[in-house]
Order: sequence, then structure tokens, then C-alpha cells
Amino acid sequence: MRAQGETVIGLSAGQPDYDTGDAIKAAGIAAIRHGKTKYTAVDGTLSLKQAIAAKMKRDNRLEYQADEIIVSCGAKHSIYNLCQALFEKGEEAIIPCPFWVSYPEIVKMAGGAPVICSAGREQNYKITARQLAAAITDKTRLLILNSPNNPTGAVYSKDELAELAQVLLEHPQLAILSDDIYEHLLFTDTPYANILNVCPQLADRTIIINGVSKAYAMTGWRIGYACAPAYVVAAMKKIQSQSTSNPSSISQAAAEFALTTPLDWVKEKRDLLKQRHDLANRLLNEIDGCSCLPAEGALYCFADFSEAISNKPSLQNDLVLAKHLLSEKKVSTIPGIAFGVANHLRVSFSCRSEHLQQGIAAIHEAIDEAS
Repeated sequence: MRAQGETVIGLSAGQPDYDTGDAIKAAGIAAIRHGKTKYTAVDGTLSLKQAIAAKMKRDNRLEYQADEIIVSCGAKHSIYNLCQALFEKGEEAIIPCPFWVSYPEIVKMAGGAPVICSAGREQNYKITARQLAAAITDKTRLLILNSPNNPTGAVYSKDELAELAQVLLEHPQLAILSDDIYEHLLFTDTPYANILNVCPQLADRTIIINGVSKAYAMTGWRIGYACAPAYVVAAMKKIQSQSTSNPSSISQAAAEFALTTPLDWVKEKRDLLKQRHDLANRLLNEIDGCSCLPAEGALYCFADFSEAISNKPSLQNDLVLAKHLLSEKKVSTIPGIAFGVANHLRVSFSCRSEHLQQGIAAIHEAIDEAS
């Protein structure tokens, strides 16, 4: 539509609208000028792995050695490599719902079976220890945790993580994937914590996934990483060596610079996102038939349009609503069914405030006009 000259307000982006910081760009340019344009080790340069280890110690109070870290072409690539290395056909992965759209598909591509564990609005879109225990079978090999969550922005508290950990301790065959990609886009005053911070006993089967895409606005640079037991990293490395080999040498140099500089720029952008979130959340809740819990982190409001859709038969469901918004109001959103939950929309606040106001006003108008 944009290619045809139409103006579309994008409320669907899974990336910040601001650019990578100038100093990080300069580090990438310097890498090119200094000849860092050749193959690196399959699992990443030693200096980047050392920077990741220092970051994990500084920010997460977790200790990793170089052979417990693998650098991949984005956090998604790390998740893919893990699943390819982990699953035998028919083994199960428990995936809390709402979920990032790629989790079930990556599991299925590895021959695994996604087991969807639904956590509704009434429990702030977070699964409970009781739900986890009920979902585990003798085929379960993995639990995927994403906090802050895409699409809901929900964050598991230390107490909630501790309750989940107590269940996990009873099932030693089960690995844990902690997707921490939105770690620094956290809007609460409580310091970030993942499951290893509350239960170090799970270290021998927990894989921490992270990257520079969201916090540093480096989505196109394609650098993610996994921190895990050495035997897991070795298996992931075998997968990566026969597919992509190493990530971009230039991107690795830029990521190393990003991870070794103070977080002032990241915190400044996080505060900007928090302002945009507050605006978007308020405007969405002003729409008749829409209810939206505040996000505690990430880039999205997950708005429940169930009441509006039930009151407006022409809207039918969230997919119809999203298509209508795009075709008639020139506003792009993501239907909730993509994340496993019907009659919701994921509305990204990673755009300028004026675009948020215009886009949500158009959603408001569409709901009011519907019959």
C-alpha cells in the first residue's frame, strides 16, 4: 500500500522506530575499515563472547564461560538451533499462551509438539505453577518462558518464577528456555529477574536467550546469543556450523561495542517507550468495548476487543477487524489469534506519539462506525 503512495500508520512493528545509536554504527564502520570482514569462529568471536559473559555478570548476576555461550544470527536463530538440537520427534514443548508467533512453528520444524498452556486476562496472561504441573507429561522436554512477554508486556515476578521453579525441580528431564530479549525494556521499578536468579539449581538445564535487537535498536544487525550449559552450546554449535556458520563479523563487532558501553542510551529510550505506552494504553481503554491491561515491558499493548466484536456483528473477529483497519482506515495492527488468543489486537507503541494518537483514533472511529 505504501509502495502505491498510500499513507499507512504502522502499529504492528516489532522493533523500535528510532535508529541504532551513532556510536554503535561507528563501531560497525570501524570494523569494516579495520578489515574485520572475514569468517569468525562458528559460535562467535571470543571477544564478543567475553563481552556477553561480562554483561550477564553485570546485569543478571550469572556466570558463564566462553564455551557456555553461542552467538547466532538473531535470538530467533538461537531458539531455532536449540530446538533442532533438543527434540526427538513427538517430544513436547510447553508454550504459555499468549505466545510469540514463532515459538510453536520452530518447535514443529524440529519435530516437536507444541503444548499450549493458556493464561487469560484474569491472570495477567501468565501461567501458574498449577497449570505448568498439569501440562507436564513423560514426553515434555522444554518450557518456554518469555518475560517481558510479546505480545502482552506481562512480566513474571520473582515469587511467580519461584513457584514455577518448584515444579520444574521435580522434573529433571525438562529444559527451560528463558527468552529475555525485552529485558531492558522494563517499565516497573522492580529489577529484572529470570528464573535462574530465583532458582540457581536449574542452571544445568536452563538456556538464556537474548540479543541486541530490541534494547539497542539493532534488529537488522542480526545478533542474538544463548547462554547455557556447555553440552547444550556444543550441540547448538553443530547445528549452526552446518547451516549459517558464523553471524556477520561486522555485526559482531558492533554488538560487542554495544554490550560494553554504559546503559544510559538504552535507559533513555526505555523511558521514551514508557511514555508512549502510557499514551497508547489510555487511548485504547477509551474505546467502547476495548479493555487493555497496562504492559510492564516490551513494545506492545495487547488490547481485548471481545466486547466490541460481540456488540458489532460486522466485525466478526479480530482477523476481520485487523483487515478492516488496514483496508479502510490505513492502520496496521496484528490480530491476537496470531499469538493464540482471539478477539485481541497487538498494538505496537514503537512509533511517534502523534502516530499513536492518529492510529488509535482511527481504531476508535472504526469501532464506532461498525454495525
